[in-house]
Amino acid sequence: MALQPAAGAKDLNPRQVETNRQLTERLASVYRLWGYDEVSPPRVERLATLMAGGAIDSSDIVRLVADDPLGLRPEMTASIARAACTRFADRQRPLRLWASGTVFRTRSADEGGQCIEENLQSGVELFGVSGSEAEMELLSLLMASVQTLGLQASQKPRLLLGHTALMDLVLRPFSGALRDQIRTALIDFDRLAIEGFDLADAEKTRLLSLLDCRGTPDQVLTQLGSLCGEQPVFDELRRLCAHLASAAQAQAVTIQLDPTFQPHFELYTGLVFQLVCDGRSSPVVIARGGRYDDLVRRCGATDAQAFGAGFSLAIDPIRELISDLDAAEQEQSDVLVAFSTASNLESAMERQRGWHEQGRTAVMALEPLTSKQEAEQQAKAQGGLQLDWVDP
Repeated sequence: MALQPAAGAKDLNPRQVETNRQLTERLASVYRLWGYDEVSPPRVERLATLMAGGAIDSSDIVRLVADDPLGLRPEMTASIARAACTRFADRQRPLRLWASGTVFRTRSADEGGQCIEENLQSGVELFGVSGSEAEMELLSLLMASVQTLGLQASQKPRLLLGHTALMDLVLRPFSGALRDQIRTALIDFDRLAIEGFDLADAEKTRLLSLLDCRGTPDQVLTQLGSLCGEQPVFDELRRLCAHLASAAQAQAVTIQLDPTFQPHFELYTGLVFQLVCDGRSSPVVIARGGRYDDLVRRCGATDAQAFGAGFSLAIDPIRELISDLDAAEQEQSDVLVAFSTASNLESAMERQRGWHEQGRTAVMALEPLTSKQEAEQQAKAQGGLQLDWVDP
């Protein structure tokens, strides 16, 4: 019998499970304040749905052995978009939905071969809004979510923004296979690849300058304007960033615009974003999202309703970032109620009930102990619990 979990799977201890629960509940309370309704997409879907019309590569999907081509969801957006366009097609737009649950992806194992990664996510989806108002609501909701998570300024949270229209502007002079190669080099920040392309020196210089074209939105848009001329998407981004500025500042979140930024999954056609924090040893992506109108259209929405945008938060990395999720609660240790041979279980359970009425976690030592010293040793062995010794 194998005694270790499968590569990529996780055994969470009780404290980690409780922290995950608190995080998802805090986020859920924020979503509800903004009028989002909870849904529960299936973990198992048809591959055609999970691949989102080719936006997600089949190699990222954990396939199941079944009569139908099925797999485990690598994210929840495609499943929720399918439901929004079918089961919820008659509901009034804007349609606001949220969900939390485990997602699964395959990756290359260190020793070779493939392994499965499972991660807990929580996120929202907004359907039926064509204008930038959808992005304004979503990013404002993201900032409200950041506030409830209690991230620290020392973790340097930064919101990385991109837009597929910006990438299209950059790639406009190119076509065919060369266009795809340049796009990949820009996304991967690959200077050597750009220098190796068969391009005029002026084009190489322009592309290399775009690799360094990241920073505050005003600076980046000014630089892009000098390269490409003023574009409607610039005004959209200026409005969005101006709207976000005060909320981001309140949460110590830096806004950074990068015209070459594109996420791993090619779901998005419009604004894309990631929220990144400094982890113990490297940056950690804790949220990602964007607009995905094409996905909604492929799910069967009419032209009048083919609009969607959303984001997801990665709970497991957030849990590891936040060592003190709720300092006040953690300062109050759980209680061990223990009783002596001169007392009885009934008296101890009455004392336990008093702790529960105060909202404190209290557990019982179910057999009498010979001394308070023995009870203190047991409380220490169980994780440093506060002792309530019942000895009349």
